[in-house]
Amino acid sequence: MSITGGATSARLLLIRLSDDTPVDTPRVPAREAAERELSKPMYHENDPNLLQRALDRFWDWVGDLFDSASGVAPGGLLGLLVVILVVLALLAALWWRLGTPRRIPGSAGSLFEDGPRSTVEHRASAEAHAAANRWNEAVQERMRAIVRSLEERALLDPRPGRTADEAATEAGRALPGHADRLRAAAREFDDVTYGGRTADQRTYLRLRDLDLDLDRAKPQLSTASGGTAE
Repeated sequence: MSITGGATSARLLLIRLSDDTPVDTPRVPAREAAERELSKPMYHENDPNLLQRALDRFWDWVGDLFDSASGVAPGGLLGLLVVILVVLALLAALWWRLGTPRRIPGSAGSLFEDGPRSTVEHRASAEAHAAANRWNEAVQERMRAIVRSLEERALLDPRPGRTADEAATEAGRALPGHADRLRAAAREFDDVTYGGRTADQRTYLRLRDLDLDLDRAKPQLSTASGGTAE
């Protein structure tokens, strides 16, 4: 190697060292270094938050959906809009024809969910369910027979929408000797009707015995009138 060539090489080496620039950086380390640099918070101060990114993706999806639908619908985007308007018009016509949906009476915990029935009818229905081992239904009908019997005897005022707990509380004032059993019967009714529990024969027999005992019980008239008002 000549002296001139060696000096040139040395000068090039000094320039590279003074600039602190690597001669040849492999691809993978370079990419990792760039990722580390770009992951610094200073580069992401103005990035959208998670909710904004989710909304952006949602609207992108909606836009893609409309683009796909407009490509299939006759007439493109205009045809798609016409189809949407027709569907909305049909829905409006159905709403006007059928009216606003109404809640079904008795769905908020009412004791009686059907029309008025007598004590005899509720007791007969309870016995029929019990004979078929349908203990949940038997318990429900027996509790209704208890309350209807108290109403027929004027120990409770007939009141639509009354719950089992309300009936037990009011009847317990007129028949304090049976107040605890009335509250227990109301809890068992609520458990099988709204709590998803399963009754058995013993549960039904307790309510049947309570029904028969109440039928023979004499009320305390001094508190009966106060128990019927709410």
